[in-house]
Amino acid sequence: MADHQMLGERRKGSPVKRFLFLLVVVLLGLGALVTFRVGPEPSVSIEADLPGIGRATGVQAVFEEPVRGLSDLRLELVQGDRVELLAEESHTPRPPWAFWGARTERVVLEAEVGSEAIQGLTTGEATIRASASRAGTWIRRPGPAADELILPVRLVPPSLSVLSDQHYPTQGGAEVVLYRVGASSIRDGVQAGEFWFPGFPLPGGGEGDRFALFGVPFDLTDVNEIRLTAEDDVGNRSSVGYVDKFFPKAYSTDDIEISDGFLAKVVPEIMANTPGLPKGASAVDDYIHINRNLRRENAQTLTDLAVDSRQEFLWTSAFRPMPNAQVMSAFADRRTYFYADEEIDRQDHLGFDLASVRHAPLPAANAGVVVLARYFGIYGNAVVIDHGFGLMTLYGHLSSIDVQQGQAISTGEILGRSGQTGLAGGDHLHFTVLLHGMAVNPVEWWDAGWIRDRLKRKLGAALPFEQ
Repeated sequence: MADHQMLGERRKGSPVKRFLFLLVVVLLGLGALVTFRVGPEPSVSIEADLPGIGRATGVQAVFEEPVRGLSDLRLELVQGDRVELLAEESHTPRPPWAFWGARTERVVLEAEVGSEAIQGLTTGEATIRASASRAGTWIRRPGPAADELILPVRLVPPSLSVLSDQHYPTQGGAEVVLYRVGASSIRDGVQAGEFWFPGFPLPGGGEGDRFALFGVPFDLTDVNEIRLTAEDDVGNRSSVGYVDKFFPKAYSTDDIEISDGFLAKVVPEIMANTPGLPKGASAVDDYIHINRNLRRENAQTLTDLAVDSRQEFLWTSAFRPMPNAQVMSAFADRRTYFYADEEIDRQDHLGFDLASVRHAPLPAANAGVVVLARYFGIYGNAVVIDHGFGLMTLYGHLSSIDVQQGQAISTGEILGRSGQTGLAGGDHLHFTVLLHGMAVNPVEWWDAGWIRDRLKRKLGAALPFEQ
């Protein structure tokens, strides 16, 4: 009897002992977590947007730690004994005993390094260093994770010198400049306002000798905005002014009344031939979108076409205007559009409108290669010819097209016939001369004397001009 009572008492005491044992285990486990559970080593990586440090190089460091999260982060530039702090952040990781809760798993630190942002950089090398502290405990403080990127430091821009003289551009016109650049240049040419005119190796020239056909935007009035520039692969840039004399030019203005009949003619045709155009609440809304937004899209397409222009002169004589044609509208007319006596838009007419007879045959102004032959937005049926080195001509509003893309064209070859497709109110040809997508005044290119004086005299044998 007594033995059974003692056994029962021992059994009654077992749950208490088990509880105490489990409590001790948990406490020991928590103590171990608090003492020893550090976060895993964060992932750290660095990238630069240029192959070295020059004028302004963007650097980006990515830090990741998904378990306990990130804590102290630093991005630095190191050159010799100098350490320059570029960016830093501090975050609170999870406590060592927590397996859930808020934490910062990923951070991107960005900075700009180079002569514009950091004074006293020297040519040679510099190290971009990113470091991330590991989440520690009260007793364990492991070292940070780090990554380094060594970059060359180049601070001297490419050499740049002008070889030609007598640069006399006209507002809205064109010209050429010859120059020499150093071997470090990877992008050089003329910046005229918002427009860029790339340079090309000068045929028959020496090492580093280049030329750029350039235009002056019709609305640019400050000659200081025309600069010859050269840039290396880390953003160092040389820039010089070279224009000897600038001729400003005033352009005409014109008010155009838009009728319901005109809207009924042009809007449905353009909408039908231009998939993706949004439909507005009225024909007037559609017209405004076409005249403004589609015009801008067409201009971008012309700029894109120039990227693949042949790097050779495909023409040898002055450009020819449409024969026996009357000028209906000249280059850079500033147009204001009215509907029901209310102004609805303003745009610039960057070409010549030429008319003779209905469905007149249209000869090519000069030799080249067809790069566009299709329905083309505001221009309706259109042909674009590449004449080399970014020089192109556009023929718009055609009733029919007789050539196809990729076809070689000789001077005077018939491209199609005049018409009134696109934004045309009557049968005529819209003719534009383009330099790298920017419209320039065709009158200069129709003039053999201008080509001799402004282009041939500088380019010499590089330009096979026969007149």
